[in-house]
Amino acid sequence: MKIDGNAIRPGNVIEHKGRLLVATKIQHTQPGKGGAYLQVELKDIRDGTKLNERFRSSESVERVRLYDKPYQYLYADGDLYTFMDTETYEQITINGDMLGDQAAYLQDGMMVTVLSYEDEPISIELPETVTLAITETEAVVKGQTAASSYKPATLENGLRVMVPPHVEAGTRIVVSTVDSTYRERAKD
Repeated sequence: MKIDGNAIRPGNVIEHKGRLLVATKIQHTQPGKGGAYLQVELKDIRDGTKLNERFRSSESVERVRLYDKPYQYLYADGDLYTFMDTETYEQITINGDMLGDQAAYLQDGMMVTVLSYEDEPISIELPETVTLAITETEAVVKGQTAASSYKPATLENGLRVMVPPHVEAGTRIVVSTVDSTYRERAKD
């Protein structure tokens, strides 16, 4: 679907110069001379490289429609991650490079959304939060106030997050997959 160059919004996926790009930031600019344009920061969906482009309202770009479908995470084999369509039981394998930091949050049986373009998986969307156990945490230093102090903790998946002083090793906590922050103690 063709759209005007000044109609691009953050989150839109476009095809430009033979690449699939997602708009991450936009800025309308109207210089003293010449026509207005839209400065767009784009990120390549496949390899993650960034690109800055200017689009005028007279230009048109191809907006791409991605298809999303729920899949269940099954297992990892080296740098390959296997997911299953729960309706057809068809399995797909996604390279770890495409998942990036998200791979650390995958848990057996976890439901994710796989985004694809022309039947080619492009990325996954994780649940907003996951529950993980703390394997190691530092001791609380006496005299610190609980209101403003956090201490580092290592999770079962190897990631480090900052947690309140009362949280100890072995405790299960809820962590945001968006920014890797502590949300709350898990309700077991």
